[in-house]
Amino acid sequence: MDASAQQIHDALQAVALLRQQHTADPPLARAGAAVKRFQARRFQATYSDLLHSPRYKTAATFFLQELYSDKDYAERDQQFARIASTIAKIFPQPVVNTAAALAEVHALTEKLDDLMARQWLADTAATPQSDECARYIRCWRQVGDVAARLRQLEVVLHLGHELNRLTRMFGLRTLLKMMRGPAAAAGLNSLQHFLETGFDAFADMRGADEFLRVIKDRETAWIHSLFEDDAVTCETHLSHLLAAGP
Repeated sequence: MDASAQQIHDALQAVALLRQQHTADPPLARAGAAVKRFQARRFQATYSDLLHSPRYKTAATFFLQELYSDKDYAERDQQFARIASTIAKIFPQPVVNTAAALAEVHALTEKLDDLMARQWLADTAATPQSDECARYIRCWRQVGDVAARLRQLEVVLHLGHELNRLTRMFGLRTLLKMMRGPAAAAGLNSLQHFLETGFDAFADMRGADEFLRVIKDRETAWIHSLFEDDAVTCETHLSHLLAAGP
């Protein structure tokens, strides 16, 4: 198994273990779903301008749906896991590299979301009437680990750069279309959908540098705010952002 395939295999094993733990613990699963819903709302509000931008809306929607949403990725994960050892024989190497980047993003995100869910469940200050923003901030700070948060952002940006690099490879879009039949026959529809959607989203931008810079700047600012700002200031900022909506 080559390095990219091993990376995919290890990442998906970690995700599968977390998924099993949540399946066996319904309260934890509900807490995880609540965390993911909140984070998806935060992303939508933070990038409302990009989600409505003629140039960037397709890429912003792709990031929201494939990286920051509360949707169930189990089918895609199962497809990845099934072909981890042979992925290099099915897809071109640049596509394999992108798949490996996705696996790393996914595993790190799921790990951090699991830690957040456990804090969410254990948060004794929470009441049915308490504010979700304050609860989220408390849980974020209990989890801590600024290095992991910065690494999460780093690998998200790496995935974006990998997708952007694919769009500059002559003939790759045609090759992806030609792979629809073989991918469907191999039961890889979800993986094929991710690759085609990501390729098209980044191709539509005609250059992703500005888009990825905005993601980097805004997410870095949020990471620092959630760790370092006065809790009331951070809660007010977050509440106002969410109230404004996407």
